[in-house]
Amino acid sequence: MPSVTPASPTRSRLALLTGVARDERVALAWSFLYFFSLLCAYGLLRPLREEMGVRHGVNKLQWLFSGTFVCMLLAQPLYGALVSRFERRVFLPVVYGFFIACLLAFYAVFRIDRGMAVVVPAFFIWVSVFNLFVVSVFWSFMSDIFTTDQAKRLYGIIAAGGTCGALAGPALTALLVERVGVPQLMLISALLLSGALMAILRLLPWATERRGPDRAIGGTVLAGARLVMASPFLRLIAGLLLLYVTVNTILYYQQAALVAAAFSDSAARAAYFARVDFAVNALTVSTQVIVTRVLLTRFGVTPLLMLSPLLVATGFAWLAASPTPLLLASIQVVHRAGNFSLIAPARESLFTRVDRESRYKAKAFIDTAIYRGGDLVNGWIMAGIVAMKVPLGEVALVGLVVACVWALLGWRVGRTHDEHLAAAGTVAASEFLGS
Repeated sequence: MPSVTPASPTRSRLALLTGVARDERVALAWSFLYFFSLLCAYGLLRPLREEMGVRHGVNKLQWLFSGTFVCMLLAQPLYGALVSRFERRVFLPVVYGFFIACLLAFYAVFRIDRGMAVVVPAFFIWVSVFNLFVVSVFWSFMSDIFTTDQAKRLYGIIAAGGTCGALAGPALTALLVERVGVPQLMLISALLLSGALMAILRLLPWATERRGPDRAIGGTVLAGARLVMASPFLRLIAGLLLLYVTVNTILYYQQAALVAAAFSDSAARAAYFARVDFAVNALTVSTQVIVTRVLLTRFGVTPLLMLSPLLVATGFAWLAASPTPLLLASIQVVHRAGNFSLIAPARESLFTRVDRESRYKAKAFIDTAIYRGGDLVNGWIMAGIVAMKVPLGEVALVGLVVACVWALLGWRVGRTHDEHLAAAGTVAASEFLGS
């Protein structure tokens, strides 16, 4: 199997059509496979997690979000210690190996089928931690491999790999969960994570060529929080994520309440969530391959950061006027598809301009602790709203305001990033002319 080598400016007719240079194809293929395996593994588990949340009780979801946040805070120092003390070739396999071992342990526990009152919430919390950590580490690694220019051309294709995996995962769950049971799906998920681990090993030489020798990053284990607090740009990214999480939590709680009322059977709920996930990812994949690259290369990150919030705001305005379950489900699909196809590639490309410690530590802090902290706060607020039986139309008005603020902050982040790139280009041109 050929090793991965760094990209050159070589362009063929195919490269002009796809935006992919000949020497980028191997790294792109492994990155595509990596993200496919990762999100297929998570896609298998997500419907199970949603079903566990409903089984545990919609009125107790805020406690699950609280537990997830606490676990995130406990995991941050451990991850920081790994990143500080070990090279990429060590800490990346360790992170994925840990989650594979956890899946094997859950497989054994679910096979025994005892102590489910504890196992059900534990599984929900674990999947919530697993998802954010492995995806955050994935994009950190991608920013070690690709430049800002390459990110604009290639991140849409790489994200499409994840979407294909996210399509396959819930489809497999919907097809198999009632035939083979939950434990066997965990084994399949562990096997897919092993495929992601293999892709990491193939991509490590490329990262070394791109960023230099593979050395431990150093610094303190809690540097992620310090870096975010010290950087106005990173604080803007964190704010952008918090607004996304707020909209996400509003939709999540309303959907969970509707599903709890509509389905009494555990497998039926899991199959429903799998079908929703399939619809989200079916809408996403063509956008990622075609629209994302065109918008990123021609207009930068700003339109991608604004478009999804504006669409969601429109949906909330419609929902306030006509509050129906079908419309709520449609907004959920548009919201999540917009995140995967537009916001995620744009937001991840922002990290190609920061230093390596920020890429791994600050990004992980934003993607995990801040994300789940937002879940925690919004979860308790939504629990109060559900307890007070606030009508869906009034909840939609709150969502409308949040989505509008989210779009405005997306514009601010995009402009800040574009101004930085323009300034960097001016400095580079001046140095070239003066040499």
